[in-house]
Amino acid sequence: MQKLFFILLYSITFSTPTFIQAKKATKTTKIPNIVVIFIDDMGYADIGPFGAKAYPTPNLDRMAKEGRKFTDFYVTQAVCSASRAGLLTGCYNVRVGILGALGPKSSHGINPDEVTLAEICKQKGYATACYGKWHLGHHEKFLPMQHGFDDYFGLPYSNDMWPYHPGVLHLPMKERLKKWSHLPLIEKNQIINPQITAEDQEQLTTQYTERAVSFIEKNRDKRFFVYLPHSMVHVPLYVSEKFKGKSKAGLFGDVMMEVDWSVGRILETLRKNKLDKDTLVIFTSDNGPWLNYGDHAGSAAPLREGKGTMFDGGCREPTLAWMPGTIPPDSVCNEPAMTIDILPTIAHLIGAKLPKHRIDGKNIWPLFTGDKSKTPHKAYYFYYGNQLQAVRAGKWKLHFPHGYRTLAGRPGGKGGIPTNYSQAKIGLALFDLEKDIGETTDLKDRHPKIMEDLSNLGKAFHANLQKTKRPAGKL
Repeated sequence: MQKLFFILLYSITFSTPTFIQAKKATKTTKIPNIVVIFIDDMGYADIGPFGAKAYPTPNLDRMAKEGRKFTDFYVTQAVCSASRAGLLTGCYNVRVGILGALGPKSSHGINPDEVTLAEICKQKGYATACYGKWHLGHHEKFLPMQHGFDDYFGLPYSNDMWPYHPGVLHLPMKERLKKWSHLPLIEKNQIINPQITAEDQEQLTTQYTERAVSFIEKNRDKRFFVYLPHSMVHVPLYVSEKFKGKSKAGLFGDVMMEVDWSVGRILETLRKNKLDKDTLVIFTSDNGPWLNYGDHAGSAAPLREGKGTMFDGGCREPTLAWMPGTIPPDSVCNEPAMTIDILPTIAHLIGAKLPKHRIDGKNIWPLFTGDKSKTPHKAYYFYYGNQLQAVRAGKWKLHFPHGYRTLAGRPGGKGGIPTNYSQAKIGLALFDLEKDIGETTDLKDRHPKIMEDLSNLGKAFHANLQKTKRPAGKL
C-alpha cells in the first residue's frame, strides 16, 4: 500500500511539467569546473530572482536569466555547521554527527573518515580551494587543508563569535573574553591575524572574492573546484567602502549589493577566461534569515519563520545554477532538491566514485538540465538537532509535534541588536506546499492516509538513521 501511495502521489503531484525554459540547451560532454557560492543567513526573498526589490542584484538577475532557478531547494538543517556538513558530505548532518553551530570552545569537527566534495573532486585531479567561513571545526585536524582542499583563507566559524557579540557588550573586555575569544583569520593551517577587527571584517567579502578570482585564473588550464562560503550576510554586518550607503535600503541592502558584486566578479572571470561554458556555478544559502535581528536580517517571504526552524523559511533557500550551453537559460525547477544531492551529482558529472560509506544524497543532474521532471528521492527529512521535525514528499510536508522559536508577528531588533524570540509549539500538521507555501493550513484531517504514510515513512527513516549514523571527529 505504501508503494502504491507514492506512485499515486507522484503521478498527481508531478503530472504537469515543472521545468520552464526559454530554449533548449546543449548537453556537455566535457568534465566541468565547479564553483559553489554559499551565503550565510540569506533569506528566500533576499535576491532579485526571488523577489528582492529594495536594492539591485543585477549579477544574480543575469545568472538566473542565463541559468536555472530552483524554487524548492533545501538545506539539511537551518543552522550554520549542520548545514555545511550536509553540503560537503552529501549526508544529513545528523548522520555525520555535526549539529548546531560549532564555536571556539568546541572540541569536535568533521570526521576525517568522511569524504568531502573537495575529496570527490581530487579523485579527478582538480585544484581545490575554500575561501570564507569554514565552521566544521577550528582545530587544525578539522580545517579544510586536511579535508581535500589545496588552499584555504577565511574564518574558522561565524563572524559574531568574538568579544563584540551583542550578548556580551555590557561586560568589561576581561569578562567578554571568558565567553568569546578573539576571532582569528586563517590562511592554509596558520592563523595570520589572531584578532580580527571591525575594519578587517569590512574587507572579508572582497578578500574572499579576489582570492577565488585569482585561484580561477591560476588554474584556468586545469580543472578546479572553488568553494566560496561567504561570512555575510550573517550578523554583524560589514561592507567595504565601495558599497557603504549605496543601496538606499540600509546596511543589509549594502551588504547584499556587495554579495551580488562578488557573484559578478566570479562570473565575469569565467567569461573572460572562456571558462563559462565549462564551469558549473551553484549559488545558495546555508539557512534562512536570523529574523530577530530585524533590520539587519533578510526576508524569507512568503515562507514561514526563519533560521533556527525547519519551517520552509528556515531551510528552503534561494538557489541558482549556471552553466551556459548546458543548463537551459531563463528556466525554473520546482522539484524538491537539497544540498545533500550536490556531492553525488558532481561525482556523476565528473566521473568520480562515491564514498564507500552510506550517503543520503542522490544524483539530480537531470533536474539541472531538464531531462527529467521529478526528484529521485521518495522524501526529504528535516531534523533540528537530533529531532526529526518534518518530512516532505512531493507537494506534501508533514510536521511532527515539536517546539520552535518565533517572533509571533513582532518586529525584530534594530542596528544589530536582536529582540528575544518567543517559544511556540506545533502539533502533527500536514501542509500542501503547492497551494499553501506559507505552511498555514493544516490538512491532516482531510488527508489522513497521506498523513499516516508520511508519518510511517519518517519514523522508519529515523529508526534506521539512529542505527547507522556516524560520530563527528574528536580531538
